[in-house]
Amino acid sequence: MYEFVCDGCQHEFEELVMTSDEAVPCPKCGSAQVSKLLSRFAFKSGEVFRSSSTKSGCSGCTPGAGCAGCGGH
Repeated sequence: MYEFVCDGCQHEFEELVMTSDEAVPCPKCGSAQVSKLLSRFAFKSGEVFRSSSTKSGCSGCTPGAGCAGCGGH
């Protein structure tokens, strides 16, 4: 799983990539001009997974229940 940003429309997205030379188009505009981002990591605190990112406002993910804060997972 890698994080990308589109060089054209600046849309950030995640994509499962099996090989390093696999083409990854932007899901928003279809551009093939995308750049890999440095991925954030997550850690488990009790029964909740928390992102290292302070940008998303995500309060944490509960295994099997999805993201409680942003609904993005």
